[in-house]
Amino acid sequence: MIEFLICFGIFGLAGLGLFLGALFGRPPLKGSCGGNAVIKACPLCKAGDLP
Repeated sequence: MIEFLICFGIFGLAGLGLFLGALFGRPPLKGSCGGNAVIKACPLCKAGDLP
């Protein structure tokens, strides 16, 4: 039972941190590399389409 309470507390603190970050208008988390920012063109898509 104590393990459940510890895990619940950890997840509660993480949720509270996310809430406070959103409340105070902090920018969202973003990756350092990869994703749509590095994709120049998809050979299977048209030029304007997102992959």
